[in-house]
Amino acid sequence: MSPNQNANYWIAKLGLKPHPEGGYFKETYRSKEGISRQCLPERYSGERVFCTGIYFLIKSGEPSCFHRIKSDEIWHFYHGSPLVIHQIASNGEYSSIKMGSNPVERENFQVVVPFNHWFSAEVSHMGCFSLIGCTVSPGFDFMDFEMGDKKRLSHQFPRHEEIIARLAK
Repeated sequence: MSPNQNANYWIAKLGLKPHPEGGYFKETYRSKEGISRQCLPERYSGERVFCTGIYFLIKSGEPSCFHRIKSDEIWHFYHGSPLVIHQIASNGEYSSIKMGSNPVERENFQVVVPFNHWFSAEVSHMGCFSLIGCTVSPGFDFMDFEMGDKKRLSHQFPRHEEIIARLAK
């Protein structure tokens, strides 16, 4: 069985659907309680649940493109090839973090992406996939999701034009 057949196995087994940023996902948790609008920072337009969680799978050559959300997001590595998360902070600072199951290779089991950071992710090895989980708090709402525009991001962060051209829509 080839690595991408394994990806297709997990997509079917977990009931994953295509995500607008790229990759495949399924929500696995949405807390039943929420936080009222007046108790949240101004960046939120309404009430949010305490926390959400998803399965997320990325195939090599099909990255999670640059996007940002209004909450912190914790990524958890589960299975497959290592992946790299690319981040651009609002001040233009770029960083990348490797996820995976081999700490000797400086791979991390968990990575936190701070709110409002532009970020993308790509699988490190060709013909492979990465199965991860994402936890968002306050919980994810598509109203808080912004897809990165290649032209706009390149204009805003010209030092990172090469990575933006490769990983933004």
